[in-house]
Amino acid sequence: MSADEILDALDPEQREVATALHGPVRVLAGAGTGKTRAITHRIAYGVRVSAYNPQTVLAVTFTARAAGEMRQRLRALGATGVQARTFHAAALRQLSYFWPQVVGGQIPQIVSQKAQLVGRAARQVRLSVDRLAVRDLSSEIEWAKVSMIDPADYPQVIGEIGRPTPAGVTPAQMTDVMRAYEDVKTEAVVLDFEDILLLLSDIIGRHPEVGDQIRRQYRHFVVDEYQDVSTLQQFLLDQWLGGREELCVVGDPAQTIYSFAGASPQHLLEFPQRFPGATLVRLVRDYRSTPQVVNLANGLMKQRGSAQTGVELVAQRPSGPEVAYIAHQDDAEEAARTAEAIGRLIDAGVPAREIAVLYRINSQSEELEDALSKRGIGYLVRGGQRFFARDEVRKAMVLLRGAAVAASESTLGERVRETLMDVGWTEQAPAERGAVRERWDSLQALVQLSDDFDADAAGEGDNAATLRQFVEHLAERATAQHAPAVEGVTLTTMHAAKGLEWDAVFIVGLSEGLLPIKMAETDEAVSEERRLLYVAITRAREHLTMSYALSRKEGGRSHRKRTRFLEKWWPDARQASPRRASSSSKLAELDVEQLRLFESLKAWRLEVSKADSKPAFTVLVDSSLVQIATSRPGTLSDLARINGIGASKLEKYGLLILEVVAAH
Repeated sequence: MSADEILDALDPEQREVATALHGPVRVLAGAGTGKTRAITHRIAYGVRVSAYNPQTVLAVTFTARAAGEMRQRLRALGATGVQARTFHAAALRQLSYFWPQVVGGQIPQIVSQKAQLVGRAARQVRLSVDRLAVRDLSSEIEWAKVSMIDPADYPQVIGEIGRPTPAGVTPAQMTDVMRAYEDVKTEAVVLDFEDILLLLSDIIGRHPEVGDQIRRQYRHFVVDEYQDVSTLQQFLLDQWLGGREELCVVGDPAQTIYSFAGASPQHLLEFPQRFPGATLVRLVRDYRSTPQVVNLANGLMKQRGSAQTGVELVAQRPSGPEVAYIAHQDDAEEAARTAEAIGRLIDAGVPAREIAVLYRINSQSEELEDALSKRGIGYLVRGGQRFFARDEVRKAMVLLRGAAVAASESTLGERVRETLMDVGWTEQAPAERGAVRERWDSLQALVQLSDDFDADAAGEGDNAATLRQFVEHLAERATAQHAPAVEGVTLTTMHAAKGLEWDAVFIVGLSEGLLPIKMAETDEAVSEERRLLYVAITRAREHLTMSYALSRKEGGRSHRKRTRFLEKWWPDARQASPRRASSSSKLAELDVEQLRLFESLKAWRLEVSKADSKPAFTVLVDSSLVQIATSRPGTLSDLARINGIGASKLEKYGLLILEVVAAH
């Protein structure tokens, strides 16, 4: 692409980012506004007009998936040679290079899990801990290290900020565990992920020649998701910069949801104070979500009464369905009704991979998994085993590498399908659920990816893609942990959903105690829970359903209250449980027209019950008729939101009920 073509692909605000070639630059980018597009085009434009040597640009982000996507986009734009990595990957590369020169020998092994070492440290200081306590202690050690808090200062720091200690330990005991953990790590000659950043920062600070060499190599820095930068990451970034100002940061304070892990939006918010005269660009055009979703997201953040809300989004998509708000009787009903609604979307043509159910904590997935399985709907619990680490995927890649060596006149898709049959792929999906279907889904994702890869090659005017090229593409994606989409509904936490998007999103469990979570006791903790809901809402492109259950178990006391964050938007007609407000009291609230519709519905119900020779209440209870008379549903989708109308009743009576409503 020429320089003009790179800019022509951008909207005015994105173009402003792309042409601000020299720092300092701060970009406030709202959800769905194309921030990755803006910064990759900025780098590509800088390379095209010779403002940057691509080898001197370092772009850092927070996930391997995001870094992999950035590299792919940069290559497509002709900006080959640019380094796009996570903070840890970039730091590990540099640390591995300089360690033999400065320390001597090979860099120690990096441990991915702290649990075993933390458990040993806890026992050394005579603490009796179980698996969950070890996990909490590990998280606290990570927080202290990325916050650059010395163990000796830990009690004072947490006292000043009001942070509770984990696992029931005292601040002094936590200090002892932190010290013992470092000793255990030294004895085992291993490093953790935080050590990578700490040790590299220390080497740069102690050895000026190392800092000089790094700064000669990297002259331009781009930091994505800057609202999630920790104190330690900012410290390393400062070391890399060495007082220079060639820095472009991109972020959204409204999407700060990792404060508990040491992330701080203050680096983004205070950027103008640190760099007076810095260029500021706001990306506000939301290309992802419908106006209905965008309006809710904007309104949610305006309620905070804080200036630190990022940007107000402006929807660019056409109008879509209204956001649905549903109160269920219990968790099982919420899961079952959610599964029913997902089934209707799939029947209407929405791919399962474009549907997600989001929740606050992992344990909420159990009921949902059961409900989806009963309906024969495939699903993927995000946060489980990584795609490229699955046994069937690893075997498939070995077979594909072998097949790539042999010559063949078959197309890419044919060769991939033939090869994957040896590890269990079939043309038709298996009827079984569980592990059998999950294995097939993984292999099918590789088949679909090969078709997409072949189509992309044809679209770019290249010759037909080869199996060798596809294998190289897979290896690259595996390195970046850029997994293909697996055909199935995604179940995941709100935190894990960040950076992703779907056509339809169901956010469940929206009750006090779950959102905000019960442990959110400070104003800032509650604000973070609000930001978490904002992130969840902005994952939806078109369909968005919000729900909660009044009780945990069937027949239980309806004691739950819906989240305070949605009080302004939740329709009053669906606020109360039928158990808490009798149908007779609701009947008295109907106006004349609603009452006429109610009587017509009763007459219809009587006819149906007589024809079926069963009591009228088994068709529909009065409270459901009252809700129908009040809300006047116009579609089957609207009718499905009425309490008491499940899939079977919707199928049996839905159109008949709509005819009665339409007559009024």
